[in-house]
Order: sequence, then structure tokens, then C-alpha cells
Amino acid sequence: MTELNLQARIEAVSLLAEAIRRSLAQELVKLGIPQHKVAVAAHTDAEYRLERDPASGQHSLVGVWRNAEGYKCGELLFHADGSFFAEYDVIQAHPNKPHWFVEAVTAWGRDSVIKSEARLLPAVG
Repeated sequence: MTELNLQARIEAVSLLAEAIRRSLAQELVKLGIPQHKVAVAAHTDAEYRLERDPASGQHSLVGVWRNAEGYKCGELLFHADGSFFAEYDVIQAHPNKPHWFVEAVTAWGRDSVIKSEARLLPAVG
């Protein structure tokens, strides 16, 4: 796959990627986490590559978000069949449930149908 194919795939999912980012951000709003504590990065801030899906043999578009220190903090995955998955790390105590921890927000779907939710873990201690 060439760089030209990569750019074409990125452009093809641009509107969907932005809708996914908004959906992830909306999950944070629902939880009551202020945007200044965790702001989902723009899809254009992700580092993209094409990766062959071993199940279908098609190339999936993979975007990785990195934090200021260069560590992976989220991912966008667009399969050739129109399905997708995204997650963005939150790593915060739940603002309204003292015994819960918000690990990440996730989104998934196909074409323009987006579903999202927060991934919570019980707080240890």
C-alpha cells in the first residue's frame, strides 16, 4: 500500500472519525468529567497506518493517539467492511461514584451508526 492509498483512506473516514471523537467526548460529559481534565484529541492528531486484517485479508486503517510523552493513549480502527472501533484512555476516578474508576471511553459501529460507552473498573482500596 502506498502513501497515496493511506492518505485517501484517511480522507475517506475523516467525517466519521470526527463524529467518533465527538461521541467519545460526549461520554466524558455524561460522566461529569470536565474537558480540561480529559479532552479527546482530534482525529487528525492520530498517527495513521494501514494494517492487513488476518481474518479478511483486507487492509484496515489504524490511527494511534499519543500523549505529550509519546505514549499511546487511544486508537481508531477502521475496517474495510465499514465497521470501526475506537478507544481513548481516561484514567480518572469516577467523579460521581467514589468506588469506580474510569479506564477509557470506547466507540464502535458500522458506517454512520456509532455506539459508545465508558469502560469502568471497581476502585481497589
